[in-house]
Amino acid sequence: MILIAAYKRPLLRMTFLLVTFALTCTTCTHRHTTAMPEAYTNALIHETSPYLLQHAHNPVDWMPWGEEALAKAKAEDKPLLISIGYSACHWCHVMEHESFEDTGVAQFMDEHFVCIKVDREERPDIDQVYMDAVQLMTGRGGWPLNCFALPDGRPFHGGTYFPKDQWLKLLQQVQSIYKEDRDKVVEYADKLTEGIHMMDEMPVQAIPDKFKNDTVNAAVGRWQKQFDLKEGGRQGAPKFPMPNNLLFLHHFAMENNDPEALAFVHTSLTKMAHGGIYDQVGGGFARYSTDEIWKVPHFEKMLYDNGQLLSIYAAAYKTSGNPLYRDVLIETVGFLEREMLDATGAFYSALDADSEGEEGKFYVWSEEEIKALSGTDFPLIQAYYHIDKRGWWEHGQYILMRQGSDEAIAEQEGLEVEAMRKRISAFKSTALSVREQRIRPGLDDKSLTSWNAMTTTGLLDAFAATGETPFLQLAQENIVFLLKHQVKEDGGLWHSYKNGRSTINGYLEDYAFLCEALIKFHEITMDQKYLSEAHRITTFVVDHFEQNDAGFFYFKSSDDPALVAKKAEIHDNVIPASNAVMATCLFKLGLLYSHSEWATISEQMLANVEPNFSRHPSGHSQWMQLRLMQSSPFYEVAIVGKDCEEKSKALTKHYLPGAVLCGGKDEGAIPILEQRKVEGKTLIYVCLKGACQLPVESLSEALEQMDDRGGADKL
Repeated sequence: MILIAAYKRPLLRMTFLLVTFALTCTTCTHRHTTAMPEAYTNALIHETSPYLLQHAHNPVDWMPWGEEALAKAKAEDKPLLISIGYSACHWCHVMEHESFEDTGVAQFMDEHFVCIKVDREERPDIDQVYMDAVQLMTGRGGWPLNCFALPDGRPFHGGTYFPKDQWLKLLQQVQSIYKEDRDKVVEYADKLTEGIHMMDEMPVQAIPDKFKNDTVNAAVGRWQKQFDLKEGGRQGAPKFPMPNNLLFLHHFAMENNDPEALAFVHTSLTKMAHGGIYDQVGGGFARYSTDEIWKVPHFEKMLYDNGQLLSIYAAAYKTSGNPLYRDVLIETVGFLEREMLDATGAFYSALDADSEGEEGKFYVWSEEEIKALSGTDFPLIQAYYHIDKRGWWEHGQYILMRQGSDEAIAEQEGLEVEAMRKRISAFKSTALSVREQRIRPGLDDKSLTSWNAMTTTGLLDAFAATGETPFLQLAQENIVFLLKHQVKEDGGLWHSYKNGRSTINGYLEDYAFLCEALIKFHEITMDQKYLSEAHRITTFVVDHFEQNDAGFFYFKSSDDPALVAKKAEIHDNVIPASNAVMATCLFKLGLLYSHSEWATISEQMLANVEPNFSRHPSGHSQWMQLRLMQSSPFYEVAIVGKDCEEKSKALTKHYLPGAVLCGGKDEGAIPILEQRKVEGKTLIYVCLKGACQLPVESLSEALEQMDDRGGADKL
């Protein structure tokens, strides 16, 4: 039965005529099936995306997104069936096994639809449009994302995961209404597309003469009601790490001397590091926890999570000195180098949740396995990693997790801390060696510019906090890869790389995160080529990415073919919004290069989004970080002279969210460095909007000049 209902969304302030279907998506048991023999091959076989290649031998006649698929739909007058996912997505695999490998289902899909498969990581622009559509229709989203659209791409129905029987019923109903009531489908598609356009619209606000933190304080006050003060993260389940949220809250807590906000950040970081979401044997974090105590992860490991988490653990280590955070940094970088690094210096995208057809099988242990690995140390390992009721998962398997500090556990076990840590380290080394012999989870071996750039930023932050030279070396290899392979002849960027081939024109996120990494690289090394490249990339964005009426850059370059809606990414999710990161880069580069136009663009974007802070604080954490930078003293710290790199590395060991560093052995082409060199000396200039205090030679004096105005941590 087809139900017609009115749906009012306050954000859009309009009423939509919704076509919904009387289907209820029930929870499905994960079913294991024998892989299809390669009796079928479709057009996806020519793609490089691991996710698309996973579907290349489905009996469904999948096509990649492109003019050929759209032309086919128009010529045959068939609706589009756009199915979006990613290679590490567990429920994408389930739906594939249940429905897309079924010849009967495939036959119906091919007969009545033009079926398009999209890798959301390769084509986030397409994913944005159809995810917004599904969220407007259903109030929720996720992957796999399945959206039905007119031949020109305008969506009219969709959802996420459907069990096979419900999927077949849905296909039949969509085909029927498309054939029998086309006018109503077109009318709804028009209204829905209009709504997608309106989601990114914001009124233009006046730029204030002086920025204040009132809106940030109010937003945090409202946000704190959602904090889980016992376990960290947001109250309830599932729990996502959300590193950018924690980075902002750490900055806010330090800026405002807020012990409650700071305690929440440390609780979150500690509980995550002790939980099953953290790989206690091999390092690195899984995507999220399905429960309230960070115990049972959704086992896939994503590059963007781990790259960002390096930055927040580094910041927290700088201000607390907690050795747990240093351990997390060392082990997570170890994981990235061991399991995610390509010979070119690029990082791969993801590890699957499944191996041998079972979620998490690679990572869990039986009690008998732990006993064999630990020998006479089993009582210690049992207590340390909770091989007990707390660590029990299912089918006789345990998820390794911790509770309490090393000091507390050592006291409980009657051991010296360092002696205990050596025994734990020996167990982890043995367990890792044994685990390496298991059948590994699937690897998504494409490399994305944006994710690699944020990982470079994380590595640089980890290096600054710990002084571990291998972290800097990995970052240098990665930035060399990005600048060598992902910069196009016209100065633009590629989005994806695999097997020696760079593909897909870059999105705003690629430019924003690479710009951020290049600024950070200059701060650490004082090599001015990185800052010059950041300046060049930003110029390219201003020239090639159109802005909407509110000043936000569209996600796609103006050189790209248009989709049915032009999207400007404004709200943070698991990754900060590309517009927010770009606005931060414009702010910093505007100061360093005395570029008032860039500073004004940043200020206008921030002013326009600021009224939304309190409505959705967690979705605006990067913007609120920028607000803290613009409302508090924000310093340009220029270091000029032969020892600039050493002084920069010493200075960046401190937590300095209210400063951007620049410099070089010589003055170079950066305006703030002009006439700053004094022969035989390396001088530090602490400046506010180009007005500099008297130069100093010692770090302590420079930190005092900033600390007088609240810009640095205490010595």
